[in-house]
Amino acid sequence: MSAWLTVVGVGLEGVGGLPPSVRALLDTADVIVGRKRLLEGITAKSAETHAWSSPIDDTLAQIEGWKGRKVIVLATGNPMHFGVGVTLARRIPSDEITIIPAPSAFSLAAARLKWPLQGLETLSLHGRPVSALHPFVQPGARLLALTAGNETIHEVSALLVARGFGKSIMTVLENMGSADEHIIAMSADECEQHEFADFNTLAIECTAGPGARFLPRVPGLPDDAFNNDGQLTKRDIRAITLSALGPTPRALLWDVGAGCGSIAIEWMRTAPGARAIAFERDENRIRLIAENAVALGAPDLDIVSGDVADSLGGHPAPSAIFLGGAVTSDAVFVTCWNALVAGGRFVANSVTLEGDAALIARHEAHGGELVRIEVSHVGPVGARRVMRPRMSVLQWRTVKGQ
Repeated sequence: MSAWLTVVGVGLEGVGGLPPSVRALLDTADVIVGRKRLLEGITAKSAETHAWSSPIDDTLAQIEGWKGRKVIVLATGNPMHFGVGVTLARRIPSDEITIIPAPSAFSLAAARLKWPLQGLETLSLHGRPVSALHPFVQPGARLLALTAGNETIHEVSALLVARGFGKSIMTVLENMGSADEHIIAMSADECEQHEFADFNTLAIECTAGPGARFLPRVPGLPDDAFNNDGQLTKRDIRAITLSALGPTPRALLWDVGAGCGSIAIEWMRTAPGARAIAFERDENRIRLIAENAVALGAPDLDIVSGDVADSLGGHPAPSAIFLGGAVTSDAVFVTCWNALVAGGRFVANSVTLEGDAALIARHEAHGGELVRIEVSHVGPVGARRVMRPRMSVLQWRTVKGQ
């Protein structure tokens, strides 16, 4: 089928600013969908016009039902950069959609600031918690973010100040492309003195001050970065475990017996768009997982409560699995192994003889590697220092056959 749906990016100047060839498409449309302010500029009298519902799911379903008609969706800027084009492309075959982009807010902001786009992190805080910013707050980083308005700017400044990045320069680019365009720059710790237009894009130049909380995206955050009750994969073991799991963009991890969520959270921080499900039965630990996910920049972590063996069913197939709890349970292992996609990575850690025996048996059955990990840390003995060994960990790691 030829494309019946066209998604058109529109700038602040509205439909009147579109090229004549694109405006001509509106005259041939059967249905036009967009925000009310964009629809007000439509002169195509023969087309039905529909404003987006809130939430947008009802309108998305309507659009799918209009297949076979000529449908145009008006979007802001580049529809494929945190825009509705991305949402529609997930639901409708690509050969049925045409995308006509306008410059994105990121392109406009980079041009105003003379920042090379290839050296920036771009993200959306529109409809997302500002805690999603945490992994990107690194010394020397430049960030561009879409916002939900004035309130978002103040929430970001509070986050930066709390992290010790209060001297970071925040530049708010208001109403770009309109007669009301305005740009204001200030340090994060000066932000509370200002109010901003709701239609804005935020630029941040991250500067770490004395005592700044440094949380690198490389696996192995300090143990004290996590609220925990002692059920924590320690830093050195965690870094080795994440290396074995191999986070990749948009891949899904099952963290089974998640404890305080450290493996799942670091998985999500490490690779763009990486997803994770944390399975945990202890209610207090579930609370800790949720707190850590927000504090460390993984607010989209999916947390599943209940007995692990009973809660594994009905979830998307994972690209990788970490088995940190219920290591001796054959039922849990079989469910996890069957759910893992072909070519997926399976990593399990044990600190007990019973767990070791289970991993040895699985290594014999499924191959892979068995690695004994032993870490020592310095400690005092009287006036001297010694290296004190921590509890050793047996790690089984393998890749499921095709």
